[in-house]
Amino acid sequence: MTLPCTIRAALPSDEAAWRQLWRRYCDFYRAQLPEEVTRRTWTRILDPDSAVMCIVAEVDGQVYGFANCVVHENTWETQPVCYLEDLFVLPSARGHGIGTAFIEWLRNAMRAEGWARVYWVTQADNLTARRLYDRFTHADGFVRYVIRQK
Repeated sequence: MTLPCTIRAALPSDEAAWRQLWRRYCDFYRAQLPEEVTRRTWTRILDPDSAVMCIVAEVDGQVYGFANCVVHENTWETQPVCYLEDLFVLPSARGHGIGTAFIEWLRNAMRAEGWARVYWVTQADNLTARRLYDRFTHADGFVRYVIRQK
């Protein structure tokens, strides 16, 4: 059964719901982020001059999920691209079309805004998410490397 959800830009009034979902998302990835990072992320989401944006899925006035994205220039196209950095849906709402609604919203935004592409990464063993993503496109085979400042 598909939940009738509205995908919309995050509003200042969504902060408490976003923070709860963000905490669960970070827990899923076993990430312990300082409060400063969470606060700065939320500030950038609300800043109209920031490249970071957030959309939320609302069902009956409650936020059930979020997608944090970064729209940025790149060297392989003349148009900007959208990096879907974080996507989270409450476990109790998974399998009800909310993840699909997020990606459909981003595909429509890509066309409307003139982005060259939307892209994202996930862990190789995140099979639930990959089943959803494979309905839209297949993994491209790239391997990610990360160098962190110590």
